[in-house]
Amino acid sequence: MAENLRKKAFILSVFTVSYNIIEGILSIIAGAMSNSIALTGFGIDSFVESISGAVMIWRFKKRGVTTEEEEEKVEKVAQKLVAISFFILSAYILYESIAKLYFKDITEPSLFGLIIMIMSIIVMPVLFYLKHKTGKSLGSKSLIADAKETLACLFLSAAVLLGILMNFFYGFWQADPIAAIVIAAYLVFEGIRTLRE
Repeated sequence: MAENLRKKAFILSVFTVSYNIIEGILSIIAGAMSNSIALTGFGIDSFVESISGAVMIWRFKKRGVTTEEEEEKVEKVAQKLVAISFFILSAYILYESIAKLYFKDITEPSLFGLIIMIMSIIVMPVLFYLKHKTGKSLGSKSLIADAKETLACLFLSAAVLLGILMNFFYGFWQADPIAAIVIAAYLVFEGIRTLRE
């Protein structure tokens, strides 16, 4: 039973990383096409989230081969690197967002970005539920934490989607940099939380 749960956790982690990489590439392309810092920031955040998923892949693939102490050591290093990347990314997004608002650098409405965010809002709750349930069954705090990161991604998707919709339907171009500032604040929060853990 436990072996089946570990296998399920491994498959969910592989799916998470694969999905985040594809989502990240598409979001950055959509962001470049529409001049959207919110979409670009969301795309880069998807790559950052892939690091957490990669730690889960390592954790459940090597189970039984390495000691718990070695696993904890690698996870701590990975967490510090993820925290640092959150701070760097938030500084970049914050700078770009303020510059866009100040210089009135108008974002183009993006149907492509809209589709990406809707897909994320459909996939993320299912992925959260499966990872959280598996993590609870396994008693794995790291998988439960990874599931919470997936849930945070859902909220982030909703913020970006709102910005895209406001721009797409009402021409409120300021919604994009404002949504990006929300992303930057979220990244700072995640960085601090990751360091504390």
